Amino acid sequence: MVIRIFLSILLIFLSAFFFGCEDGVNIFTPSDDVQLGLQLHNEIVGNPKEYPVLNNQQVTNYVQDIVNAIILSPKIKYRSTFKYQVTIINNDEIVNAFATPGGFIYVYTGLLKFLDNEATLAGVLAHEIAHCERRHATQRMTKAYGVSFLLDIVLGKNPGKTEEIAANLLVGLAFLKNSRDDEYEADEWAYEYLKSTQWYPGALIFFFDKVKKNEGSSFLEVLLSTHPLSQDRIDRLNKKIKDDNLPPPNEGNLFQDRYQNFKRLLP
Repeated sequence: MVIRIFLSILLIFLSAFFFGCEDGVNIFTPSDDVQLGLQLHNEIVGNPKEYPVLNNQQVTNYVQDIVNAIILSPKIKYRSTFKYQVTIINNDEIVNAFATPGGFIYVYTGLLKFLDNEATLAGVLAHEIAHCERRHATQRMTKAYGVSFLLDIVLGKNPGKTEEIAANLLVGLAFLKNSRDDEYEADEWAYEYLKSTQWYPGALIFFFDKVKKNEGSSFLEVLLSTHPLSQDRIDRLNKKIKDDNLPPPNEGNLFQDRYQNFKRLLP
């Protein structure tokens, strides 16, 4: 009875601690995020039928260089902890990018061909970085596993748990389905990250506009299933641009010509 009461008190304490942390409810540590992301990465690159990796170092380096510049933002918290490693998936039929825990970022060639300028790509990448930084995936996983996972921790019954979760969640990458609040937060932080870069901070709006124009197209189904685009998201970003009184973008912060040259490298 005493042990049971002690465990109950400890569980309450742990729950209060996790619910009170600044990044929200998350029983995973940042190091756990990296381990889980690495497990998922190995599964992804080991499945070329579903995720054919593009073996073109010039293309990968171009996108990686943008990520490397964005994570120099002073608002990035896990720069030295997360991997922030780019993998290009050679599939023109899907317009999408996604990130797994720990900073593993995946970009489809379909997205690269869909975009019109470098700043918009930077905006999309900053959005994925924000999902990593705000640790949205492992927060959702915490909610999914909840109290039973906490009890396993308290009772010391969690050996190999990260590997088990990675195997279970890879199927369809279901945990990548972001909530509307996650999307709002990722948009907001992406905007903030880009403020310290060479790119126009509001460039995501061009992506939103193009997605809206092509709404209903089959090549956007995966994107919209994992990144729901509501009018609220568009309105919120437009409000930030207006409130900050951003001057109109130009070639000097959109880099459309440079991006069109890059697109010639794509298969």
